[in-house]
Amino acid sequence: MAGGKETPRQRMIGILYLVLLGLIALNVPENLLDAFKNITKSLDASTKNVNSSLQATYNAFETKIKAQPDKAKYLNAAKEATKMTDDLTKYIEDLKVELTQRGGGINPEIDDINARDNLDISSEVMINGKKADVLKEKVEATRAKLMELLGKDAAGVNFSLNAEAPKANKGMQQKSWQEAYFGEGIPLGATITTLAKIQADAKNAENEVVKKLYANVDKAEVTLNAFRAVAVAPSSYVLAGQQYKADIYLTAYDSHTNPTITVGGSPVPTKDGIGTYTTTASGEGKHTISGQLLVKSVDGGPEKPYAFSLDYMVARPSAVVSPDKMNVLYIGVPNPVTVSAPGVPTSSLNVSMSGGSISGSAGHYTVRVSSVGGAKITVTGEKGMVLGASDFRVKRIPDPKAQFGGKSGGSTSAANIRAQDRLFAKLDNFDFDAKFNVTRFTILIIKPRQDAIIYSGSSGELTGAMKSALNTVTPGTTVVFKDVVAVGPDGTPRGLDAIVLSAN
Repeated sequence: MAGGKETPRQRMIGILYLVLLGLIALNVPENLLDAFKNITKSLDASTKNVNSSLQATYNAFETKIKAQPDKAKYLNAAKEATKMTDDLTKYIEDLKVELTQRGGGINPEIDDINARDNLDISSEVMINGKKADVLKEKVEATRAKLMELLGKDAAGVNFSLNAEAPKANKGMQQKSWQEAYFGEGIPLGATITTLAKIQADAKNAENEVVKKLYANVDKAEVTLNAFRAVAVAPSSYVLAGQQYKADIYLTAYDSHTNPTITVGGSPVPTKDGIGTYTTTASGEGKHTISGQLLVKSVDGGPEKPYAFSLDYMVARPSAVVSPDKMNVLYIGVPNPVTVSAPGVPTSSLNVSMSGGSISGSAGHYTVRVSSVGGAKITVTGEKGMVLGASDFRVKRIPDPKAQFGGKSGGSTSAANIRAQDRLFAKLDNFDFDAKFNVTRFTILIIKPRQDAIIYSGSSGELTGAMKSALNTVTPGTTVVFKDVVAVGPDGTPRGLDAIVLSAN
């Protein structure tokens, strides 16, 4: 009431106001306030239970994301939802503390606020202090953010968390949300209950959002929306005369989801639901690749693995050029031969020949022939299939040339002639290591105005008499080696051309 002198009318109004307050107080009985207290405790207990449920969901969420890190966006969205509701409930908790303090704190005898029946504190703090306006904005912002985080899953969701004003009774003036729940005539105990309900509504909304986001991780996402005709053959390499077999069928896949594919433990890049495996071929022969493809289970369980394997052949890049008139095998020397068949492992090749003998393995062989004529090498594969055959001519090794002092004729120094002790037979420009040994020869030493000296030898080495005679060679002397015979690897004696050397 105002101070100063009052008129009888003013005093009467003051008395009536006090009486009205008393009547209002009488309209908030203790059992009603106890009901508000019990409801508040029930809401707090419910909020605590929801928190426990949320923690269990988050634990499962974290485990799922470790297995599916590509779904981390759902966990991040859930954490955003929790942050929003935590901010709201923290603000409400601060309001409850302030209101409790304004109401004289907790009375242990009634286990409630001392001034729980007070009708002014709520409006002073919430309405006059504009805190109901702030609360309304936070509730609406939290609700909007939660709906946004749900995205397409928000359809059909109706949160109890809202700041909608209750409908006015017929004939009554419509009140705002703030006035309806925190305005004049609202007992402090009822205000605390309203705030506890908003906290419970926020926590329930958060729980629903987190569970729906978790379901996006847990559920299968394979939708078969694309089809392709596939032909699969045991081998992509076939030889003439072999049967070609392939399985042909229709397959379906999800072009919107990339499965997890590994080959030999290494990931395979995928695009539009299809994995593409690429490797650099090395090592001739048959190779096998194996791996697995993980498909999400339709019941939300662990991914189901599907194993696969594929064989392919590696052949050395080659162009085969056959010199039709130069397919020659030589008698007396090992003739190296390389055998391969594109698309067939060398270990599966069988090589045989006529007109000689062949030995070796893994594509590398040695051929020996013993008589002039022809020979044929035949290559077969699995089940005796003839892969090819090549005809060869068999020839003797060409005749070597006799050499003395590195010369096969012409002039040389007398000193060079005197320094030698052997006659050689050498084969020049021949790819094989073929050695010839001189078995006999005749030597003539012709000096100017003297009779020729003639000696014969039974090997390539000079006899003592030959050496003595050659030590007398002077410029102008002619040395002739004739009737030279040499034997090579084939064991056949070869008569060689004579050597005529002029000493200078």
